[in-house]
Amino acid sequence: MAKSTASQEVSSRRVAATAESRVARENALNQTRRTLILDAARTAFSELGLDGASLREIAKRAGYTPGAIYSYFANLEEIYGALLGESLQRLNQVVEGANVGTRGKTQFAKATDLLRAKAEAFYVFYRDNPKELDLGFYLFDGMKPRGLTPELNQQLNEQLMTALRPVQRQLEASGLATDQALIETTAVFAHIVGILVLNNTGRIRLFKQNPDALFVQYMDSLIQRLSASRA
Repeated sequence: MAKSTASQEVSSRRVAATAESRVARENALNQTRRTLILDAARTAFSELGLDGASLREIAKRAGYTPGAIYSYFANLEEIYGALLGESLQRLNQVVEGANVGTRGKTQFAKATDLLRAKAEAFYVFYRDNPKELDLGFYLFDGMKPRGLTPELNQQLNEQLMTALRPVQRQLEASGLATDQALIETTAVFAHIVGILVLNNTGRIRLFKQNPDALFVQYMDSLIQRLSASRA
């Protein structure tokens, strides 16, 4: 009787392990398919724009039927939202991970060095990935993303603010009040986006300016103002 019970327990564990393995395989397969769809959408948006891309075109590039995509995304805007969400997540990681050596420095020097590092990480991310900026500009320029639900719109905007929060924290650490730090964070963001748009569109050649030099000059000016305000 005991042997029979033990055999049943072994059999049950095998069944459970098989079921878990099957679920794991299905999850991995679903994730692979989702990634293929997003990769296809990224190239479609890049080449055709949000207006020119379609579910049919994305499905074709991914090697699926349009109907198959609905198992993963309800509509085109949801695909766009997923792409932008992933882009902002990568941005957040880059900015949060930006660091500098601060040993032996004053609190103000630590704050301003980190301020420069965080802002530069934000700038370089989009400078080196112009297509990510093109994707994000459906939010950045104040245009309401068509078809995105208010909940998803809010979620994406919160991710953008999360990427800018390290800049604001260092401005506060340098001595600014929260409201003033927010104003300066907005100005840093506006300056970065302005430089990148000029650079990406080629308009910066009209002024014969180097985008990196303009960014560095702005940050130098900001830190000088912060230093002067402490005097």
